[in-house]
Amino acid sequence: MKLCFASNNEHKLTEVQAMLGDAFEIVSLSQIHVTEDIPETADTIEANSAQKANYIFDKFKISCFADDTGLEVQALHNEPGVYSARYAGPDRDNEANMALVLQKLAGKSDRSARFKTVITLVTEAGQRQFTGIVEGAITEGPQGEQGFGYDPIFQPKGYDKTFAQMSGREKNEISHRGIAFRKLVSYLQSL
Repeated sequence: MKLCFASNNEHKLTEVQAMLGDAFEIVSLSQIHVTEDIPETADTIEANSAQKANYIFDKFKISCFADDTGLEVQALHNEPGVYSARYAGPDRDNEANMALVLQKLAGKSDRSARFKTVITLVTEAGQRQFTGIVEGAITEGPQGEQGFGYDPIFQPKGYDKTFAQMSGREKNEISHRGIAFRKLVSYLQSL
């Protein structure tokens, strides 16, 4: 079965293909010649994920899955949430996004947060969603050099280091994205 992953992130594509084995062929957006920006205009992580997958399925007639991820900080009323990548502005500046979260949390004792990934799979049979959540807290400042996005300020519950201080393998074993992808893979393998 051929599936499009609505991404051009080679690392993610390779990781998912390895998890699925030979029963599925995963293709990227570039491999099906998608050159336009895919809309991400919804106001929830779930709806953004569905919007992207449905856009590809409807326009290119290929089974597709798409993911969307957000950081939800409890003391900030679950901000940045669906706006995580553009929290500090349209430039998608990771440093500015982290700085804004830390600035808004200044003086707050509740630093609890969670990362949430939602994957939407759209096929001829319909639509299914798979969610992965990791609870944790926002640190006082960035720590670590690995990862991307908010990884340097997110410390998962039960660990004494941030995602950015973990190896890629260690992070993937416990991450929100890893949890959601394992649910997707389990579902696809059951077909």
